[in-house]
Amino acid sequence: MTNSPNITWSSWVMVATLGLTWGATFLVTEVALEGMTPFWLAAARISFAAIVTVPIWRWFGGQLFLEPPSGTDMWIVLIIGAFSTAIPFMLLAWGQQYTTGGFAGVSMASVGLIVLPMAHFFVPGERLTLRRSLGFIIGFVGVCVLIGGQAFDTTGADLEWAGRMACVAAACCYGISSVLMRRLPAIDPIGLSTILLLIAATICVPMALIQEGVPQIPSTDTLMVIAFLGLVPTAAANFLRVLVVRSAGPVFMSLTNYQVPVWSVVLGAWLLSEPLPPSLIYALALILAGVGLSQYGALSRLFRPKRAR
Repeated sequence: MTNSPNITWSSWVMVATLGLTWGATFLVTEVALEGMTPFWLAAARISFAAIVTVPIWRWFGGQLFLEPPSGTDMWIVLIIGAFSTAIPFMLLAWGQQYTTGGFAGVSMASVGLIVLPMAHFFVPGERLTLRRSLGFIIGFVGVCVLIGGQAFDTTGADLEWAGRMACVAAACCYGISSVLMRRLPAIDPIGLSTILLLIAATICVPMALIQEGVPQIPSTDTLMVIAFLGLVPTAAANFLRVLVVRSAGPVFMSLTNYQVPVWSVVLGAWLLSEPLPPSLIYALALILAGVGLSQYGALSRLFRPKRAR
């Protein structure tokens, strides 16, 4: 795929929807973890999402590549399937045992900074400019302000350094998978999102068995939460992510990572009566300023009046 990113109003709506969805996922995941271990929770939500999307994909024709793929394209799809969901889920599940949630949040916000240089070299039309770089740095600073000092607090665990490296590695996986996804030839988005979930499930289920053994049968409430996690932030959000990356590009997609912690804090205050941090307004201003600066060209094209023919 060689055409330049096409950022439209629908691109902004999809990215905003992903930010809200994944921001709310943290709250739902906390509930699910009360009745299921981390690796099995990841495996269950991914497997459920795959089971749901397969018949939908078949209903729409069951296509994957819309033009003859090269010999390496299917291997690239396998790598994306591992790097887009399975491996980062497992890295975060393991890493957060030894580090703080704040550090994990900052790691996820760094995805944009990781994607920028990669996209410059490997994705046509995604040039690394000074304005775009400054915008992403300002947005990253905004996330750090929101999370506060806890982002770099130490847990004292012997494997804390390894846990932090696992979180950073998870962010790198998301960046690599987005860049590779953009470089694929013409492909059906429903087919790609389904195949990626199937690949991830194939990896996660055996790893959950190795790490945590055979799971106990969860309660009905836990099963309902897993079903929600599989349907909304996994199946539906994975499809939206494919659409955004394939149309607007991986750099634009990485803006989602600046929204997630904001939504997590706001929804926690609204639904769980958690206190809003005093830094929220300053952090939000920095994040919005960073997004506006990095996406100035795309925003100006959206608001530019169309010339009459």
